[in-house]
Amino acid sequence: MAVRRTRPSLCISVDIEADGPIPGPYSMLSLGAAVAGTQDAEGFTAADPTRHTFYRELRPISTEFVPEALAVSGLDRERLGREGAEPVAALTEFTDWVREVSAGAQPVMCGYPAAFDWMFLYWYLIRFTGASPFGHSGCLDMKTLYAVKAGLPLRAVAKGTMPRHLLSRRRHTHHALDDAVEQAELLANLMAWPGPGPAPDAG
Repeated sequence: MAVRRTRPSLCISVDIEADGPIPGPYSMLSLGAAVAGTQDAEGFTAADPTRHTFYRELRPISTEFVPEALAVSGLDRERLGREGAEPVAALTEFTDWVREVSAGAQPVMCGYPAAFDWMFLYWYLIRFTGASPFGHSGCLDMKTLYAVKAGLPLRAVAKGTMPRHLLSRRRHTHHALDDAVEQAELLANLMAWPGPGPAPDAG
């Protein structure tokens, strides 16, 4: 029986900044992505996350926003209304970039946590391009990855409780590209981490 070869996964760290909790009523204002590495049957091979990157700032799609959410990124909605890329153009360019960097592999969106960023990214891709280069489920949540390796409940996980050697030395700036690069380094460290060692013998 022939062994079916599985294409490797190209892990792409993605971070978005938005002005509210859900897409549609609110807008994705910036999108950053960085190639984190390749995963195949032999394991994970990290890439230099600054080598292949993507960044766009987008025009808001509605007049609604949550001031507290907008303040996180510090982006100016009025400026983006004048200078931000049209969502159709930005998401088409992003799709083209993903396909180019993942040639021969299957792209996987990776986030920390993935749920929020994936929700906006997937909605925007379907709404403005009609398709997703990641399919409907091609995402990896680094928070879940850490929880499984550490043997912890998911809701107990926070970056502040992780071993420091797993974290990137880069600052989390809430600039989408900066944070995508930072999270790519976290993913590479998590992929290489065997998990915590055995607990010391109390006896």
